[in-house]
Amino acid sequence: MPKASIVSRPLIISLSLLGGLLALAAAAPFILFYGARWYYEPTLPPVATLRELKLGIPLRVYSHDGKLIGEYGAERRAPLAYDQLPPHLVDAFLAAEDDRFFEHPGVDWQGLLRASLKLLITGEKSQGGSTITMQLARNVFLSSERSYERKIREILLALRIEREMSKQEILTTYLNAIFLGQRAYGVGAASRVYFAREPADLSWSQTALLAGLPKAPSRDNPVIAPQRAKDRRDYVLRRLRELNKISELDYQAALAEPILVKLAPPQVETDAHFVAEMVRADMVSRYGEAAYTSGFKATATVQSTRQEAANVALRAALLAYDERHGWRGPEARLPPELLTEGGEQREAIEEILSQRPIVSGLRAAAVVRSSPDKLTVLMQGLRLAEVAADDLKWARIGPRNALQRGDIVRVRSVEDRWRLAQIPEVQGALAAVDPRSGAIQAVVGGYDFLLNKYNRATQARRQPGSGFKPFLYAAAFDQGFTPASVLLDAPIVYRDSELEGAWRPENYDGDFKGPMRLREALVHSRNLVTIRLLQAVGLDTARNYIARFGLSKDRIPRDLSMALGTGSYSPMEMATAYAVLANGGFQVKPYVIESIADSTGKVVYQAAPTVVCAECEQPEPQKLAAAPAQGAVLDVEPSDPAAPAHAPRVIDARVAWLVDDVLREVTVRGTAAQARKLGRSDIAGKTGTTNDETDAWFSGYNGELVSVVWVGFDQPSPLGRGEVGGRAALPMWMDFMRAALGDSPEVERPRPPGLVEVRIDRTSGMLAAGGDPNAIIEIVQDDHIPGAGDESGYGDAVPLEELF
Repeated sequence: MPKASIVSRPLIISLSLLGGLLALAAAAPFILFYGARWYYEPTLPPVATLRELKLGIPLRVYSHDGKLIGEYGAERRAPLAYDQLPPHLVDAFLAAEDDRFFEHPGVDWQGLLRASLKLLITGEKSQGGSTITMQLARNVFLSSERSYERKIREILLALRIEREMSKQEILTTYLNAIFLGQRAYGVGAASRVYFAREPADLSWSQTALLAGLPKAPSRDNPVIAPQRAKDRRDYVLRRLRELNKISELDYQAALAEPILVKLAPPQVETDAHFVAEMVRADMVSRYGEAAYTSGFKATATVQSTRQEAANVALRAALLAYDERHGWRGPEARLPPELLTEGGEQREAIEEILSQRPIVSGLRAAAVVRSSPDKLTVLMQGLRLAEVAADDLKWARIGPRNALQRGDIVRVRSVEDRWRLAQIPEVQGALAAVDPRSGAIQAVVGGYDFLLNKYNRATQARRQPGSGFKPFLYAAAFDQGFTPASVLLDAPIVYRDSELEGAWRPENYDGDFKGPMRLREALVHSRNLVTIRLLQAVGLDTARNYIARFGLSKDRIPRDLSMALGTGSYSPMEMATAYAVLANGGFQVKPYVIESIADSTGKVVYQAAPTVVCAECEQPEPQKLAAAPAQGAVLDVEPSDPAAPAHAPRVIDARVAWLVDDVLREVTVRGTAAQARKLGRSDIAGKTGTTNDETDAWFSGYNGELVSVVWVGFDQPSPLGRGEVGGRAALPMWMDFMRAALGDSPEVERPRPPGLVEVRIDRTSGMLAAGGDPNAIIEIVQDDHIPGAGDESGYGDAVPLEELF
């Protein structure tokens, strides 16, 4: 017995030591865990930031009537609330990433143990055991570095997240924040980007495909790696079947469904790219780069219907001009190897055509057969189309320029047929504003924004030609001239020692009418009368007065060429100037952003434009004793501080009415007589054409809408003989105004006090004698009634140097 006890003592000691070691080993993970927690947890970021997580929601721009016109941002996002997440989508992501999500405390210790055992046995690190909560912690707070320290921090963060957030909050945040390729973050954006559908409308196959992307969104992207995407989708479907989340029938159907991706651009509802770009630039100037990621919703002032009307009008005018000037030939040719006997290699042709995007309705097509009375073409989508003889006639195609099999051309749809077309080389612009507030109603800066983003409506400064004349006539009326005043329409020669030769301005038609009343001179756009009128008013007086319309004085030439519109202005600047005539003499400033809301829908900016309020003026506001400084306020400010600010009056109400009255006649019997076809008596405007028909304009309005249109080449060159404002530009303006005004009631402007009707002699402009058969009725200022002693005279030429 003593001997036995001696033998057992070492054994007892060994067992005790072993037990202690086992206890220590068992306690080690807890010691290490709490030690790591004690060491790292103070440095971990607060979980509260997850609730305030900025998801990089893009800037979205809407029209006044709520249609999306633009989206900007490096990340595509469409955040969803938890109750908007369809159950089958939640099941798919949990099956793929974390099927025990609703059971574990943020860390799946079973999965983590499996990953640890694999590391011990094989020496390989794996992603095993990474829960959705851990992924969220890593994606939001940590780097993607694979290290033990990062894994420890990830685990501790996941546990903290689970303590402070509900499972529903965690899953919602994860599904809104996860990157799924193609710049799409979150399932809301991804379902729209890949399938042009809402998440609730996705099939099991599509849902499984999205759920397979978080592991490697670039490698498994269905756009660039459809087979990898299919393999990953099939894995997710198997996991769903294993977890009994999908029936066998649905499972087999989903496996058989092909991988069909329909990449969807932002769902722009109205083509208003130029407007959207103006808003984007404004937003960046206000908020910097945060404009692209803060979820702002900017509402523009444009009405979608008016914007669409502007697009249609401009494109129709440029296509009409293009057809008048003939066919320039095919755009390109197919490679000869695709034109072998036995038929076209359609798929290869389709690939070539797809590289030529649709340009504002003009589709690329390959000629299959050509004859004098019919053209057969193959369009994108492997569709054959025929162009009949009437839709080829404009091109005047003959033996010398006959189309050949394999030529690539453009065609456009006209009602229920196809018409031969070509991308216009000529360009155009349209700017429209509300003269009562300055709210921009439509902007088109060129034929196609995606082809050329240069906004000619706001950025291109071109000479307005005769479109500038109404401002000079306004200056003359302000100085005491009347529509009855007479000047001479006769040849003028100006000599100046600084000029190499003499300047001999002419009327467009080259003839002379002799003595002419100012009303007739403006209605028929007589250059020589206008030059004499500028002489009589004086260069500095005219420049100072015209600046009241908002036109930069620095760009008004200080010489007689000013009378012919040789300063340079954009269509938007001209529209703003014509608004002064349209609203009775008030200056409004154009603006494009109506309101801005943040990502929560709270309005953070609301436009407060100055608005026209004629009844708010002082008594007899039309009588201005002296010319005010540009932008001076001459009306009474509202007593209510919450009331809108009133636009300042900048020209005499009588002057504005007289010029408007003459410009109405321009659209009835003058250079824009075609405008009578609109059937409205409340429209007015002026054509404009520059030397050699380089620029063609029409600027016109009624009481609720001003629009200015321009046609020309980006590199100034002649448009061609006869391409004047009344031919090249006026039809665009008419098409736009017809659609924009629709059946709206006519806007009549009351005649202001201080104007009277008088009977004058139609030749001399003087008061007519009783019973004079040559007498007509004219409207003039009551303090400038013409008479026998009126000193208007016919005017004569003076040397240029005497005008300075």
